[in-house]
Amino acid sequence: MIWRLAYRLLLWLAFPWALLHLWWRGRRQPAYREHIAERFGWYPGRPERPLIWLHAVSVGETRAAEPLLRALAARYPGHELLLTQMTPTGRETAQQLFGETVTIAYLPYDYPGAVARFLARFRPRLGILMETEIWFNLVDACARQGVPLLLANARLSEKSARGYARVAPLTRAALGRLAAIGAQTRADAGRFERLGAHGVEVTGNLKFDVEIAPRLLQLGAELKQRIGQRPVLLAASTRAGEEELVLDAFVRIGVESLLLLLVPRHPQRFGEVAALLEQRGLSYVRRSADRALPPECRVLLGDSMGEMAAYYSACDLAFIGGSLLPLGGQNLIEACAAGRPLLFGPHMYNFAEASRLALEAGAAIEVADATALAQRAEKLLWDRAALARMAQAALEFSRAHHGATARNLAICERLLEKRV
Repeated sequence: MIWRLAYRLLLWLAFPWALLHLWWRGRRQPAYREHIAERFGWYPGRPERPLIWLHAVSVGETRAAEPLLRALAARYPGHELLLTQMTPTGRETAQQLFGETVTIAYLPYDYPGAVARFLARFRPRLGILMETEIWFNLVDACARQGVPLLLANARLSEKSARGYARVAPLTRAALGRLAAIGAQTRADAGRFERLGAHGVEVTGNLKFDVEIAPRLLQLGAELKQRIGQRPVLLAASTRAGEEELVLDAFVRIGVESLLLLLVPRHPQRFGEVAALLEQRGLSYVRRSADRALPPECRVLLGDSMGEMAAYYSACDLAFIGGSLLPLGGQNLIEACAAGRPLLFGPHMYNFAEASRLALEAGAAIEVADATALAQRAEKLLWDRAALARMAQAALEFSRAHHGATARNLAICERLLEKRV
């Protein structure tokens, strides 16, 4: 009880900060200042049919949820689907993927009143939380109102597990109230169980089931045609402080006419990265300019949303960002699905199992630092046979791990049957 009271007190003390956070983020991303009422549990309209709700915090989780949401729509055509996020980029991604076929809204902050209004408005028959979205008041309120919650595509790094262990009573209570957990790997399942979870199943990673949209394949082909015969190194989802390292590596690679396709992880940093390129005297073109690349162009700056699959299709070799610095890495599965050879740094702890399996499959190579990145990239770009072998291994690795959608859908069916 004292832990719950402390948590609620902390939430109320953070209330001014929450408003300040929205205002401050809105300076660079004005969308943060939109739909603020939803963040406190106020929504227009009510569902007219039974509703299934899925929460995906941002872009990566929303994309991962796509195959499960489409499977739910096919299995339960008489139900409405509600998809909630916490970020404007996640919301924009949801609109790109689903349009008007699902209801899109922000999940409220974890204040008891806001959570109560959310549940009263939508009355979900089933809730699905993607990956590691464990909000203590939300989970408690769903349990008290009889809304079964599935933690789907669940992953928990050792670092995150240590954080949850610091508030063990709250964590144990929340995990105990979940109706089911579908963990990505056996290691993830073990960490959840050590924190007090029960009913954990290993269902695999939904991201392996995401299919590349035909329009993105077409866009990738168009980009490749625009680039011409030049070899392309993609640096995907790079983070602050990492672009400098990638550029250090890029200028050391002795491959004639090599083009760097540089895609920062967060859209609010596009301008910052463009300034870095200017500072370094590297000729570049923004993807948003949608124009031909002059021969002297050395960098194509991927300043767009929702086109990563096209970027993978257009490259010869991909480096996974967030991994040269201790940031946990980024999702490598989309690159494998596109059949692209991979390089990543030593810090892939948020995707430890997927990166380990990709290494074992021969689809990826780990590099220690920027110097090793330059050396390995140069060697591979000169060895087209090695690139082809890695590309085939990436495709086979991706196809071998399909099936998470069916396993998660089976859990959803079981939970919904209990409510009939």
